[in-house]
Amino acid sequence: METQKIKAIAVDVDGTITDKDRKICISAIEAIRSAEELGIPTIIVTGNIFFYAYATAILIGATGGIVAENGGVISEPDEEGVEKIKVLGDFKKTQKAFDYLKSVLTNNNNNNNGNGNQIQMVDDSDSRLSEIAIYRTIDEKVLKNLLKESKEDFDVEVYDTQFAIHITDKNINKGTSLGIVAKKHGFNVDEILAIGDSENDIEFLKVCGLKIAVANADENLKKIADYVCENKYGDGVKEAIEKFI
Repeated sequence: METQKIKAIAVDVDGTITDKDRKICISAIEAIRSAEELGIPTIIVTGNIFFYAYATAILIGATGGIVAENGGVISEPDEEGVEKIKVLGDFKKTQKAFDYLKSVLTNNNNNNNGNGNQIQMVDDSDSRLSEIAIYRTIDEKVLKNLLKESKEDFDVEVYDTQFAIHITDKNINKGTSLGIVAKKHGFNVDEILAIGDSENDIEFLKVCGLKIAVANADENLKKIADYVCENKYGDGVKEAIEKFI
């Protein structure tokens, strides 16, 4: 992709513009603001709740819009250009899958004298509008297998972002929702430079014109990337923006 065709940046938050302790990297902020000054907006694409993403965008100075909850919630500008919430994911699906998993794991736990796996929603669960996120006390493969073994099709996806495990509507992901946000802001996904680090970033990197993985990224993400940064976290974001913009 020719760098002059890049019209926007799409960037993940946890593990991409933040470090392993979720502290935001100053280098990433400076790079994003430099791109914004050149007229290239940044879209925040995250598994976090909408209001967390919205606050992050405001503080950083990112003006390209928001994809939150792994694509389940997006921002949509109204006639005056004010970003409004739009929910795309079906929360009922994720709640049904969570209730099933909790029931099975609770029964297993009781049968094992309290030594079985525990499942617990993360602290910000009351603010989630389209998905359920749980603490990483259980391997995601265990959860996927339990859902697969059920006779019912829950129509959900399970992701481990290394910060939490997310149960999401299978029909929605970061890629499909990024396409909607990009169109609302007047550009195509093939004009976007996308930067991420984890498994749940694969969908949105796949649809973008230039795919970047920071050095700490999941190996599967690195395989589809056009460029893998030498630096981790926010320093990798800075590296990518300076190299291609």
